[in-house]
Amino acid sequence: MMIVRHAAHRDLDDIYRLAQRAGESGIGLTSLPQNKEILAERITRTTHTLEGISPKGDASYLFVLEDSSLKKIVGVSAIEVAVGLNEPFYNFRVAKQVHASKTLNVYKTLETLFLSNDHTGCSELCTLFLDPDYRKNQNGKFLSKVRFLFIAAFRSYFEERLIAEMRGFSDQNGYSPFWNALGYHFFNMDFATADYLSGIGQKVFIAELMPRFPVYVDLLPQEARTVIAEVHPHTLPAAKVLMSEGLRYQGYVDIFDAGPTLEANIADLRAVKHSRVLTVKIAEQIETAEIYYLVANDQYTDYRVLLINNHVSDDDILLMSAEQAQALNVQQQDQVRVLALENMENQK
Repeated sequence: MMIVRHAAHRDLDDIYRLAQRAGESGIGLTSLPQNKEILAERITRTTHTLEGISPKGDASYLFVLEDSSLKKIVGVSAIEVAVGLNEPFYNFRVAKQVHASKTLNVYKTLETLFLSNDHTGCSELCTLFLDPDYRKNQNGKFLSKVRFLFIAAFRSYFEERLIAEMRGFSDQNGYSPFWNALGYHFFNMDFATADYLSGIGQKVFIAELMPRFPVYVDLLPQEARTVIAEVHPHTLPAAKVLMSEGLRYQGYVDIFDAGPTLEANIADLRAVKHSRVLTVKIAEQIETAEIYYLVANDQYTDYRVLLINNHVSDDDILLMSAEQAQALNVQQQDQVRVLALENMENQK
């Protein structure tokens, strides 16, 4: 049985193993570094957040996907409560400038990149990685969409705006056309080094070295222009999952690889609008369906979620097996939050 829960310090070795596997997939997952000390701090931040002792700028939730039969952690995903409150959160705002002259009969619209802190204070989805051996049976969607269900249950803990930075294009050797055309000239370091330093929180160098004036996109090489707001092919499935939940590209890109930032108002998320709270009834016979559902116990500190294909009726009752109820740590007459795995409107 696959179950999602909060990360705990007993999971550190497994999470470190996942970080190593993430490193094999190339550059881009900077929030899951191959550094046990940093990973342990991520877990500690989750613990302190659940205990209510973290300031908003430090608050974070790290979730793990556990194969309960093997007692093995096979995936992670996370939410930052409010970015940019302790250290600046940077991206580029893709904008337009008009250059016109009536005398010369010239009117030209030029695309520009402005260094921005516009997403300061937003909540952020981040750190999604699934063991390649488990990329099947809807595990990827399960691990990603759990975060929306958690936000729906505990909406008051989050900000009004939610963002997610998508990995931009780089080739199998770590070459980023955008970085080489722009960032490299200001930082004099390779893309991998700059991205790693940013991912582990050492962002002061960005403020010190990044250009403060608008960058005219037309002045960049063609190979750099074409990857602005493009999602890395390996990240495209994850981006589609987020878009199915209501996030959209709104004109902001990463300063290193120009990957797009997806965003939405939390009030507009599918999980917020359409998740249902049902009462548990434990039964020996469970009718199954083709539709899969995320089912969460809505217990803040002992949060647990299953992916099941139990039939969900139109009434307020959810029939569950004793094994499922035990895995969720719920009993007869307890309430659970339920959301269809797929956005059914997208299936029409």
